[in-house]
Amino acid sequence: MAVSDSTALRYQQSDPDVRLMIRVRNDDAAAFEELLRKYQPRLVRLMRTIGPKPDLAEDLAQETFMRVFRARHSYEPGAKFSTWLFTIAANVARNAMRSQGRRQEVNEIDAPVTSDGSQAVGILAATALDASSLMPGRLVEGSERGAIVRQAVEALGERQRTALMLSRFENLSYAEIAETMGLTTKAVKSLLSRARVNLREILQPYIEAGVIPSEVEP
Repeated sequence: MAVSDSTALRYQQSDPDVRLMIRVRNDDAAAFEELLRKYQPRLVRLMRTIGPKPDLAEDLAQETFMRVFRARHSYEPGAKFSTWLFTIAANVARNAMRSQGRRQEVNEIDAPVTSDGSQAVGILAATALDASSLMPGRLVEGSERGAIVRQAVEALGERQRTALMLSRFENLSYAEIAETMGLTTKAVKSLLSRARVNLREILQPYIEAGVIPSEVEP
């Protein structure tokens, strides 16, 4: 679908990464390198979560940027650059999942890297506690907590897991997640709601009593 001139102009004015991508469209190699430096770590982190295997994350991130480069001449700024990029990344991950034919692994240590280089440890655990509305029955070691949360998130369906990661890690809005995943905003809200309910059901026995529920045992 063609993008209107007013829409394209709005995103050019509001999103500096859109302006960079327009330079890439005009074969500006320096602009492409700038986008690569900015988004490569985020794509690798995302692919560790939504791709089929963590050790394929860098390859899948590279494939995403190859698609961006190949599509540069047809690029039209109809959305934020990050939304457009994550849409391509989601398609790459989905194709890889189909070709691998197996579920991916999720690891809590693949949390976002902050601007100062440190890891935002515990986002998945915080999500689980938010979903439970409960206090933990006892404090646990980070490794134990990470294993439990990893297993719980791994038990979610592919679309729930992807929506959760885009929401919690990339801070995308409902509308941006919907555009990225090819869904309606209502469907995204439903996915995230079901993800929280499922996390609560899996983790509630552990949070209440400090025991690993059977659903997340190795």
